[in-house]
Amino acid sequence: MDDLLRDVAARASRYLEQLPERPVAATPEAVAALKRLGGPLPETGNDPAAIVSLLDEVGAPATVASAGPRYFGFVTGGALPTSLAANWLASAWDQNSFSSIGSPVGAAIDAIALEWLRDIFGLPVGCGGALVTGATMANFTGLAAARHRVLTDAGWDLAEDGLTGAPPVTIVVGGEAHATLFKALRLLGFGRRNLVRVPVDAQGRMMADALPTLSGPAIVCLQAGNVNTGAFDPAGPVIEQAHAARAWVHVDGAFGLWAAAAPERAHLMAGYDGADSWAVDGHKWLNVPYDCGIALVRRPADLSAAMAVQAAYLPMETQRQPIHFTPESSRRMRGLEVWAALKSLGRAGVAEMIERNCRQAARLAEGLSAAGFEILNEVVLNQVLVSFGPADVTQRVIAAVQTEGTCWCGGTVWQDKTAMRISVSNWATTDADIERSLEAIGRVAIAEIKAAAQKAS
Repeated sequence: MDDLLRDVAARASRYLEQLPERPVAATPEAVAALKRLGGPLPETGNDPAAIVSLLDEVGAPATVASAGPRYFGFVTGGALPTSLAANWLASAWDQNSFSSIGSPVGAAIDAIALEWLRDIFGLPVGCGGALVTGATMANFTGLAAARHRVLTDAGWDLAEDGLTGAPPVTIVVGGEAHATLFKALRLLGFGRRNLVRVPVDAQGRMMADALPTLSGPAIVCLQAGNVNTGAFDPAGPVIEQAHAARAWVHVDGAFGLWAAAAPERAHLMAGYDGADSWAVDGHKWLNVPYDCGIALVRRPADLSAAMAVQAAYLPMETQRQPIHFTPESSRRMRGLEVWAALKSLGRAGVAEMIERNCRQAARLAEGLSAAGFEILNEVVLNQVLVSFGPADVTQRVIAAVQTEGTCWCGGTVWQDKTAMRISVSNWATTDADIERSLEAIGRVAIAEIKAAAQKAS
């Protein structure tokens, strides 16, 4: 075991050392080589050292360098050194952190990490929460608490009677709500046809004056950080109207909620502390390893009412037991990585990381605009949308940039216009990485635009 783990550590360290200079995308040859991992299931066991060697030789080249400093796709963070080390330690400890009996340290770390998160987001004292797999499950968790509370207020016992015959719940979302929010709502039994969609402005912000009149059980879903533009819904007026109608307000803040941690961006979060639940990712802007999502709820009792499980053999002490606040029962010790990241960065370090990435995004937008390309959004956070002309040309540029390998940016369609989407959210991204990426994107784009013009002529 000792030799095996030392070998793994050496291979992992070598992989991380090579990240800054390797192509961001896996080569076709590396992807093709993955067939070596297949074949029939072995009849007898294989040597562990040989297995690790095979994984390193075949698997590592076929990874996307998303942990590296020039990956700008899908709002993906890297892994801070301390959080990665904590992840390895948590795997070695192999704790089932469902309770203080299953893992005293797991339960304690969960509670501490959640309180630190509540503090850094500026949310009300007394909030409760859960650490889950990602923002999809964090949305699910917060919305499950919302569903339970609004139906309880309507006199319906959801735990005993289920949804059959329950009073209808009005669900209000913005016209540019994220796809995973709809997934969470679907899992909770709220179909797309029954959602009320509020119009948005040119940046994707919900228009508060278009909020419908609410009556009966209702849940209003706000977005803190549009996945394309980074824009924030106007929380103050929406929450005021929703609460006047006794509706629950949930916030999908997968990455945008982190703006609260940075003094120069905190104004974007004005009014969001008045909501009832919030969903955010740790594996995005906190830069902890996959997977980590965070659900926070103003009143912990609403969350435990939706999630608690009872059995004679389970702990029912008065202290917080994670199993009574999360969708899953058995669960890995995600809290350790969150705790380690926050402990290593501190409040000032988190703020600096967020501000630096936002500044770098602004620099990318400025440089691309100066090169003659169209920036489609107001760069208020870490998201940049850039068009290189007609849809087919923009798509060619995106594909060519990905193949060239200096950096990786994805594509999107924003309000009927095809664009490259750039997300800056990695702790390791330097200003030099930004300049290097700007040069590569500009060079590739000019070549593709010239090629398209020649083809057209």
